Amino acid sequence: MKALKPHLLALPDYPYTMAQALIKLDQNESPYGLPPELKAELASRLAELPLNRYPRMHAETLAERIADFEGWPEAGVVVGPGSNTIIFALVAAAQRVLDVSPSFVHYEHSAHLLGAPYRAVPLREGFELPVAELQEALGEGEPGVFFLPNPHTPTGAFFAPERVSSLCQTAAAAEWLMIIDEAYYQFAPADMKRQALGEAHLGILRTFSKAWGLAGARAGYLLASEEVARVVRNLLPPFGVPAPTALAVELALEHPGYVAEAVEKVRRERDRVYLELKAHPTWRAYPSHTNFLLIRTPDAAAAYQGLLKKGVLVRRQDHLPGLAGAIRVTIGTPVENDAFLQAAFELAREERGNEKESEDATGED
Repeated sequence: MKALKPHLLALPDYPYTMAQALIKLDQNESPYGLPPELKAELASRLAELPLNRYPRMHAETLAERIADFEGWPEAGVVVGPGSNTIIFALVAAAQRVLDVSPSFVHYEHSAHLLGAPYRAVPLREGFELPVAELQEALGEGEPGVFFLPNPHTPTGAFFAPERVSSLCQTAAAAEWLMIIDEAYYQFAPADMKRQALGEAHLGILRTFSKAWGLAGARAGYLLASEEVARVVRNLLPPFGVPAPTALAVELALEHPGYVAEAVEKVRRERDRVYLELKAHPTWRAYPSHTNFLLIRTPDAAAAYQGLLKKGVLVRRQDHLPGLAGAIRVTIGTPVENDAFLQAAFELAREERGNEKESEDATGED
């Protein structure tokens, strides 16, 4: 196909394959959506929405509401149909891209799609932030955009603010734009929004897909300087945020109290699942400051398929650097989490049974 750019033809698809299961714990969605009374109010407002009309060009009304909610200048707020689209626009604007490894795959995927030079610095042992190595990378060559998810995906680790601040200072001195992706900030002990306010070389990326329980609505936003926001906004398609999406998010912003309640439920369940997995004979769960757990298993394919056969869908992560044997499980409702735990320990018992049969068979020979 000569009409298309050659490098695009050779690129693999985005690394996600849809599968069906009774219990879906593979995409880090909130198990709790809008409360019933807000759903009823949304239905009422949607009934009055003129769908024959285009939405605002860049979701200006929603951007104004987000600015009020976040205490951020409205000119520095960019809204998109999911934070992925904003990441794509940032990469399109970047001279080059710096990342950590492993990381959220969309940074690298976007760089390859857009032909942007890409470099990833491996995390240290225990998923520790490699500050010195990143500072060295920031000092080499022309500047670009540096993405750092914190809390980190896919590991669930939280990088201490003082270490992140050190990187922010280095990035600013080297004229890099540093984007801290805070998709899971509600589950963490701190965030970097206050430090980013007024900093031209620092931006914050957030989403309504996780703690807000609005993954199906598809909305994310960037908090940045007016200059950066203008460039990113111009790279997003006009009328890109559908009117129903804007309406749902505006309603949620009017009633943010439900989010704190949902987050607390998820935190309690996350800690419970983590503690119960300590008794698993072969799986190791890592501490998390998100709504998911990364789990190291002897065989990620076997763990994934075994859970799927028992009606529980999780996400394999063993294709990522340094995550051999890893799977990722979203924290769901208590009932869903109990089903996952039951399946996980059943697999362990079945594995022990198979090993014993093999030993007995060997003995008979």
